[in-house]
Amino acid sequence: MVLGVEFDDAALTARVEASVQRTEAALEAAVRSSDGFLDEAAGHLFHAGGKRFRPMLVALAAELGDPERQEVTTSAVVVELTHLATLYHDDVMDEAPLRRGAPSANARWTNSLAILVGDFLFAQASDRVATLGPEAVSIQARTFSRLVRGQIRETIGPRDGEDPLEHYLDVVADKTGSLIATSARFGAMMAGASSEHEQIVTDFGERIGVAFQLSDDIIDIASESGESGKTPGTDLREGVPTLPTLFAQRSSDPADAELLARLSGPISDDAVVEQTLTTLRSHAAMSQARAYVRAETDAARERLSGLPVGSVRSALEAICDTLTTRIT
Repeated sequence: MVLGVEFDDAALTARVEASVQRTEAALEAAVRSSDGFLDEAAGHLFHAGGKRFRPMLVALAAELGDPERQEVTTSAVVVELTHLATLYHDDVMDEAPLRRGAPSANARWTNSLAILVGDFLFAQASDRVATLGPEAVSIQARTFSRLVRGQIRETIGPRDGEDPLEHYLDVVADKTGSLIATSARFGAMMAGASSEHEQIVTDFGERIGVAFQLSDDIIDIASESGESGKTPGTDLREGVPTLPTLFAQRSSDPADAELLARLSGPISDDAVVEQTLTTLRSHAAMSQARAYVRAETDAARERLSGLPVGSVRSALEAICDTLTTRIT
């Protein structure tokens, strides 16, 4: 098992685990600084842990070529540094007090310092991607552009006449799908896989990345254990739209009037949050949300049909299985 995903091939599992461990060691070196404060602040979220889903996907896609190339590890460091940097910026934008169960950087220090630490991590990612060649730099730049565009669109919200659900799905594609797609692309590309296989895993990464985020939306409501890394109902408390709540807000059933009123903004009362969670858990919107995520994972799985039958394809399909299982 690697990061919660069960692979059938023991040798593949060992190689992917070793690749993620190499990335972890290189990441620790990348966030280190001779400046005492920067060393502490940049290492803050790194040491808080994380799924390392992106480095795992880099390692898996690299199995389509030569996974032992140093460039594979370097590209995994690039995408995870980029991901970590966005977390510092996201917490400022969201005014989040916690991240991965620990005080967020902006809460522990200040918004300005959290932004600057995020910038430092982006710079570290840029320094490393420059060693991978101009095409990798271009891919990283386009990915960064999508990340920023997604954050801007999320901050502005839907335009007049724009469907809120479609707006949200576009934001998720830019903020999550883009970097996960790049993770898969870098893995295949740096390992010397064929251009056809590179495109297949890139498309897979985009679809599975969206499903990955949307499954967290469902778990935030359905789970009572904080499986997504957040206290259940966090999005309701913050008034953040998610896939289930957006489906619920499409309801025209008069019986949903009270629910829709609660979903129109943040919910500060803990009892009301619990009541809303209970209502949503049995609402048709949850079935719609689960069906949407299953459709995304099915689309990702279908894209893999262009890969040769074998352990790599099976492992990527196992990611689809895991995402589907965690929302049931």
